[in-house]
This record gives sequence, C-alpha cells and structure tokens, in this order.
Amino acid sequence: MGNTYAPLHGLNDLRLFGNNVSYNSVDVTEEGGWGPVRTFQVASSEVRSGDRVTIEPGNFCRRCDQCLAGKYNVCPQSSFHANVALYPGCIGRYFQYPGHLVHRLPDAVSDEEGAVVEPLSVAVHACRRAGVTAGTTLLVTGGGCIGLLCLAAAKAFGATNILVTDIKASSLAMAKKMGADHTLLVASGDAQSQAGQVRQLMGCMPDVTLECSGTQAGLCLGIYATKSRGKVVQVGLSGATVTVPLVHAGVREVDVLGVYRFVQCFPITISLLAKKKVDVKPLITHRFEFDEYKKAFEMFRSGEDGAIKCMISC
Repeated sequence: MGNTYAPLHGLNDLRLFGNNVSYNSVDVTEEGGWGPVRTFQVASSEVRSGDRVTIEPGNFCRRCDQCLAGKYNVCPQSSFHANVALYPGCIGRYFQYPGHLVHRLPDAVSDEEGAVVEPLSVAVHACRRAGVTAGTTLLVTGGGCIGLLCLAAAKAFGATNILVTDIKASSLAMAKKMGADHTLLVASGDAQSQAGQVRQLMGCMPDVTLECSGTQAGLCLGIYATKSRGKVVQVGLSGATVTVPLVHAGVREVDVLGVYRFVQCFPITISLLAKKKVDVKPLITHRFEFDEYKKAFEMFRSGEDGAIKCMISC
C-alpha cells in the first residue's frame, strides 16, 4: 500500500489514512481517513472513481428525530470508528463505507491535510456551537492538538484577542506559533486566581471559552473566566462526573454547552483548508514508516521531542 498516513490522536488511538486499496465501495481507512475511490457503488454526483476522499467516521440511523432534524451526531444509534469494542476500527488495507459519509478532497488540500479533516471538524463544530465570529474574544483551555485546532478554527472564524492555557510551556510555545495573542501557564494556582490572570492578560473577560483540556480544572477556569452571558463550550471530555461552580455560571447567565464530534462540518472544514484559512502543517511534527509504528506510539505517548501529531506512512 502506498502513501498511507496514520496520525496518532491519543493514547492507543491510531488513525490510518490510506490509498491504493479497494473493496466494493470507498477505500478509506480509520477514523477521519482519506484515500482514493477505486470502486464506488453508491450513486453520487460528487465522487468518482479515482477521487481522493475523506470520511466522516461515524454512522447513524437516518430515521430518528435527531437525524431527521440534521443533528445526526447525537443519534442514539450512532456508531463511531474509534470504539473498537463495539465497532471495528479502520486500520486495514480495505474498508467499505457508506457513500453519504464520503467527501471529495479538492486538489488544493494535500493528503496530510485530508487526514486532519476529522479532528479539525471537531474544532469547527465547537466554534459554530459557541457562535464564534468576527471580534469574538476567546479563551482556549488546553493547548493540545484539539486546543490548537480550536485556536486555528476560531481565528479563521474571525476571533480576536485569543488566550491559550496549558500546563506545559512547550504547548504554549506552539500556541504562539499558531497565532495565539496570549498564553498562560496554569501548572499552579486555583481556577479563580487563574481567571484573574486571564482577565489581566486579555484586558477583558472572554466572550467564549473553548474547554479543550478535558479536565475539571479547565472547566472551572472557563466558568470563572468567561464574561457574564458568555459561553463555555466543553470540547474535551473528562470523567463521567465533575465538580464545577455551576451556580456561579447560573447567576451570571454563562451558558455551558456540550460538543459531541461534529455535524455537517466536513464541507466547511475542507473549504477552510482549500482556501488556506487554516494551516495544520505545524501540528504534524513527526512522520514514520509503517514498520516503525511502535516507535510512533511511544513517541506520542511520552510527548518526546514535542510530538503533537505523528503520521505513519506505508
């Protein structure tokens, strides 16, 4: 198999994006995968044999109230090709997939950019949920891959005066490289004191917080830091139960919103990449051959050498 890319998105989360494969439908592999169509048997006016494509890696029933309302990401019968205990992943040479979840990649979007459409779509969905637009002031808690993609997407949507927090200085350095106006190291201190630091650095309380750390501490900081009648969007997921100052949010009418995957975002994401409104290339820090997959996993697991997104080719 040639020209296959597999970003590591998280612990034990390898996503393989391949080409030169075929199997009665669309030959794309693993969550967020891309590849060329070799045999496409689902009627489509958009995709033809030989096209490079990317997939939305979650299926849904297309019959329930949520699906019929266009909110298929919260379909109660949805599946996602990352939960291998219930649904097989896409790491393989052949992968058959429904045509309605396949999106053609234009020439202006590279293969590696195509492999990042799925996580960038999470960021696009978060920005849309938050109503990020021109002039929105923004706090991003957590400067990992999703946090940095949220930063990039928010800038493309017109957000200004953006601050990114993290517990690692290296993550904050990447955030500055990606265009953050301010950064704050939050390795110590409580959420209320950190909120004061956010206000001092930004010169205001942010309109929106995108919580991307997946921690209770990040969610608490977002609630304390966000302006009254602002929005806190929970992008990262922590434990099933967290303790947060919900009354503090309630009395100031701060809306706390959830984000689950993405919905009707892939065309927007692909357009942003094609028009060069978002640059994901700085996030692709390491590349490996397929037989080096163990090394790739270990590097991503440890964060060695500033690893953010590792791609495996074969």
